Amino acid sequence: MPNVRVIPCLDMKDGRVVKGVHFVDLKDAADPVEAARAYSEGGADEVAFLDITATVEGRRTMFEVVRRVAAAVSVPLTVGGGIKSLEDIEEALRSGASAVSISSAAFRNPGLIREAVARFGGERIIVAIDADANPALPSGREVYIDGGRTATGKDAVEFAKEMAALGAGQILPTSKATDGVQTGYDLALTRGIADATGLPVIASGGAGTLEHFYQAVAEGHAQAVLAASVFHFGTFTVKQVKEYLAGKGVPVRT
Repeated sequence: MPNVRVIPCLDMKDGRVVKGVHFVDLKDAADPVEAARAYSEGGADEVAFLDITATVEGRRTMFEVVRRVAAAVSVPLTVGGGIKSLEDIEEALRSGASAVSISSAAFRNPGLIREAVARFGGERIIVAIDADANPALPSGREVYIDGGRTATGKDAVEFAKEMAALGAGQILPTSKATDGVQTGYDLALTRGIADATGLPVIASGGAGTLEHFYQAVAEGHAQAVLAASVFHFGTFTVKQVKEYLAGKGVPVRT
């Protein structure tokens, strides 16, 4: 098994890091450059920068902020939010991103993923899938787009398989139900996508204890664990998470 990556996530709104619950009730958390620098120096394997209101507000990602964040870190930077064209991807990479996360645009225009993989390589293309419970669907999870505001009727695991077939390099599923509540990741969603696609899956949404990070790997079959609240508000450090995982026999980069 490859080293499990620990990824602090900067959810961005109006140039500031914010954190909400169930994708709403956003509260100010930090300055993005200061936070990114601290995480990079504190042992993060990567940093994620997600402009969570870009799509809903009909604008591009805050690339000027991306450039400042990229300059402050020495680890890979994933950028998402408002990425909807090859030009957006190119601008993100030029601004210092090592990979991009694409969500709503991947659903509305799957051909973008195929074109992006052909042009930039699958390792740079992450498909983010926001999902919520829907017992009527085979996996019990439904894809949501537009920052979790719009139900699609599409099964989340089936959609992940389609994205894998187009060449996406990783999948980043986030459960609306567990986002920000710190009761644990949606292990069924994470495991379902990991097992169905064979791709590296980044667990996201719901970490509140050290055990939750371990469960994401052991039960959710994730190869990376992403979190925001527990890092932003000082519940745990990246180092503490890595030490806990290592103590449980999970390979991590020290």
